[in-house]
Amino acid sequence: MTGTITGLSTCDVRFPTSRELDGSDAMNPDPDYSASYVVVDTDTGLAGHGFAFTIGRGNEVQTAAIRALEPFLAGRPLDATLDDLGGVWAELVHDSQLRWLGPEKGVVHMAVAAVVNALWDMRARRDGKPLWKLLADLPPTEIVDLVDFRYLSDALTREEALDILRRAEPGRAQREAQLRRSGYPAYTTSPGWLGYDDAKLRRLCREAVERGFRQIKLKVGGDVADDVRRMRIAREVVGPDVRIAVDANQRWDVGTAIDWIRELAPFDPWWVEEPTSPDDVLGHAAIARAISPVRVATGEHVANRVVFKQLLQADALSYLQIDAARVGGVNENIAILLLAAKFGVPVCPHAGGVGLCELVRHLSMFDFVAVSGSMEDRVIEYVDHLHEHFLDPAVVRDGHYQVPREPGFSARMRPESVAEYRYPDGPVWTDIARERGA
Repeated sequence: MTGTITGLSTCDVRFPTSRELDGSDAMNPDPDYSASYVVVDTDTGLAGHGFAFTIGRGNEVQTAAIRALEPFLAGRPLDATLDDLGGVWAELVHDSQLRWLGPEKGVVHMAVAAVVNALWDMRARRDGKPLWKLLADLPPTEIVDLVDFRYLSDALTREEALDILRRAEPGRAQREAQLRRSGYPAYTTSPGWLGYDDAKLRRLCREAVERGFRQIKLKVGGDVADDVRRMRIAREVVGPDVRIAVDANQRWDVGTAIDWIRELAPFDPWWVEEPTSPDDVLGHAAIARAISPVRVATGEHVANRVVFKQLLQADALSYLQIDAARVGGVNENIAILLLAAKFGVPVCPHAGGVGLCELVRHLSMFDFVAVSGSMEDRVIEYVDHLHEHFLDPAVVRDGHYQVPREPGFSARMRPESVAEYRYPDGPVWTDIARERGA
């Protein structure tokens, strides 16, 4: 397809989830789940869609950062760009002046992720494949060309990555057939938001088991006595055979994390997620040693592949949680999947939010078919809200994500949702402003 990328458009989209305390936890008591939404445009009619996920205030800053990347795209030849997304990623990430604002972390890096993911959405739509299938069909040499091995070579070389991918080539077709037949295991966080009362917690735990989930997750970290009570309720409802993970959302320092998890240990927590600062590699390692056999999971706020590398080298986590929109998009997540495969650590992605369930299922399914070749001890997070705003929404049946079949990266939002929830002038927000002014 000949053509040119003409530019991009952005929109600040926010959902008032704080009204029902959906998404509430010990660190984030009143989130309004939001998306800095971007559409990369061309003169052919083909477009690519992506977003960065935030929780309200600051979404306008994130949207401005995405808009600042337009000069890197406008005027590029379409096919040459889409066929060299490794090179495009490097150009965006390594621009020296924008990189200074990170480097490779924070608002600018998330803006790169939104744009890179939009380009992958465009490439998959051009090629008529869902993203997971597009990636799984690539030969190993093309996959490693997408990865920046700078800062990784002491833990993973290009040759080692090629070896991982080549070892996974036999059986690709059989794993793809299994995936299409059975889906990918999910766990649900929907029962566990910290703002829910005990009756709602009990009801949602029961419904989760009835819907086929074999793992749920509770938010913890506000008050230890409350957490013990909530864990007791959840364990009574789900029984001994359903896993209960807990998530502190970075609430504790190292000593507090160790003491708190020991209080919850009688209820057999499967993992503790984000027990301390996402940047504290040695702190995670100390917690992991002290609370074993309870496991440590982290990653949704880890900034880049370099910090993931250190967490793996330090034996600081048992479950690695990629986020589809925080690190530098598809390319950097491929690097992280390869690192996890090298160290033999299961990847259990972070999802929920706005559109994260839609995106991350593609990455886990690609990992199963073409990288790790395994679903053992692996689950993708699922949160049952906001999917209705996407044209290719995540579908979970009997506790399993179903395979996306539409071409693209599943990032396209419904135009009517964008118009209704645009901040601050969409109808939902103008109504809220009137209510607050009354």
